[in-house]
Amino acid sequence: MRKPTIQDVARRAGVGVGTVSRVLNNHVAVKGVTRETVLRAIAELDYTPNPHARRIAGGKSYTISVLLPVLTTEFYTRLLDGLEAAFQEARYDVAIFPLLDRSRLERYLGSHTLAYQADGLVMATYNLTTLFHERRVRTQQPTVLVDAYADNVDCAYMDNVTGGRLAGDYAATLPGTLYAVWVETELDQLFTTRVFEDRRSGFHEALRRAGRTVGREFTSSFDTLAARNTAAALLDEAQATPGGLPATVFASADLLAGALLDEAQLRGLRLGEDLRVIGFDDQPWAAARGLTTLHQPVENMGYEAAQLLLSRLGGHRGPARARRFEPTLVRRETA
Repeated sequence: MRKPTIQDVARRAGVGVGTVSRVLNNHVAVKGVTRETVLRAIAELDYTPNPHARRIAGGKSYTISVLLPVLTTEFYTRLLDGLEAAFQEARYDVAIFPLLDRSRLERYLGSHTLAYQADGLVMATYNLTTLFHERRVRTQQPTVLVDAYADNVDCAYMDNVTGGRLAGDYAATLPGTLYAVWVETELDQLFTTRVFEDRRSGFHEALRRAGRTVGREFTSSFDTLAARNTAAALLDEAQATPGGLPATVFASADLLAGALLDEAQLRGLRLGEDLRVIGFDDQPWAAARGLTTLHQPVENMGYEAAQLLLSRLGGHRGPARARRFEPTLVRRETA
């Protein structure tokens, strides 16, 4: 049997070919009932659009460029899941550009690069507010920030100040010396993020309000070996200091918290008694290890960022929109 065509879908749905095309392109100017009729016809015929014909006819690439700092963390895997779910529903492909360092970000700021040949652009985590105000980020195509905020571009972001405050409020109720472990971030302002700075700000604000102070703060780069070394240094100090245990530690990312759990178990410390650990992220493994942490709706944030971009591609005009997401505290055995 021959493959069904767009004309077959139009006949089955009782509409014009142009209406089917608008449904396939997720255009806003299609009534809900008509859209459902066309989608039902597509499903019944098992119709799959020809992506090459679609690109030629529409003058679009039907590709979205996603610029990420790195690809190797669970956070960005989850973020991509949310982004791709929305873009695939709208039949857009995703091209991923890991930047890794400042020089690559500089290069991608040029409009001639491959990333800017897509129909839309997603930029994750970077603090690009200054660059947008200076017009260094070219936005001839629709652009959205995710896991970051700027006042003059669409964005979906996590309220990390609130997350840090929730961690501080809870840590202040727990006994023993308070410690904190922060993620080392890039000092160059062109390639930086406010995520951990905001978490730290909220955490200290909550402790001040509760009349508590942090006994010592540690900093680790974002890799497993550095995290384990930092965990060892923190526990060395806590065990060597009179009254250093019991202790409560706020680890500003679950990767750091996981290293603390490993090191504590190696030393025979009782988690939840000698040492209490609060993480941040609620990674997929956190529940199995009993980690008290701040849950982030990362997939939802990615999905909403994609919807903001798709609405622009569908013709939405208007001022920049912001979608704010809040972490929630999940209490488990480690604290």
